[in-house]
Amino acid sequence: MLVVVAALACLALGWWQWERFESSSGTGQNLGYALQWPLFAGFAVFAYFRFVRLETEAEEQHTPSAAPQRTETVRKAAPREIPAGILPERPKAARDDDPVLAEYNRYLASLNSKELDDQVREAGLDTRDTERSAG
Repeated sequence: MLVVVAALACLALGWWQWERFESSSGTGQNLGYALQWPLFAGFAVFAYFRFVRLETEAEEQHTPSAAPQRTETVRKAAPREIPAGILPERPKAARDDDPVLAEYNRYLASLNSKELDDQVREAGLDTRDTERSAG
């Protein structure tokens, strides 16, 4: 159902772009879009039938038949998962235990904290001041 809606929407958009192309303000860009939208609709239908075919082939391969009635060349289905070891390992961040760097990071964190406190106080949102005026 979604494929039908998508294809009809693409065709409607193609028709709309064709009408825009034929209007007095139409340009070549509208013509290009008018030709592209039907291609998108065709691709949606093609992809749907392709995925359906791949799914039925995968199901047929997993259900063994008792007696094959005719001899066919059986195609292997494409792998569904990437086997381990094919892709390179993701680099891991090196753990740096440099005391100078750790001290510098603490210094930067304290500067950031002070700056945030100043901004909160300037905005009048200081939560440490709990006294309220009655009048």
